[in-house]
Amino acid sequence: MSAPPYQVEISMHDTKTIIVAQLFISGMMAFLMTGFFGFIHATSILAWLAEWANAFVIAWPVAFVLSLGVGRLGFKLAVTCRRHI
Repeated sequence: MSAPPYQVEISMHDTKTIIVAQLFISGMMAFLMTGFFGFIHATSILAWLAEWANAFVIAWPVAFVLSLGVGRLGFKLAVTCRRHI
């Protein structure tokens, strides 16, 4: 039975899917990392929350751009290592 014509096959290797995944991954990592390191240096909860918000706004776009390049390298390294395991 074939899929209706309005449904599109979505693959994990599709360029759009990879970019959207990198958007989510970089956002989650930036959120967690800025929160964690901000907490280490915080003097109060309010200062921590304020610093976290500021750091996240800066870190997410940077993490997204870097993840696009590093993600491909990471997959290439994983494939290379996997061949030897």
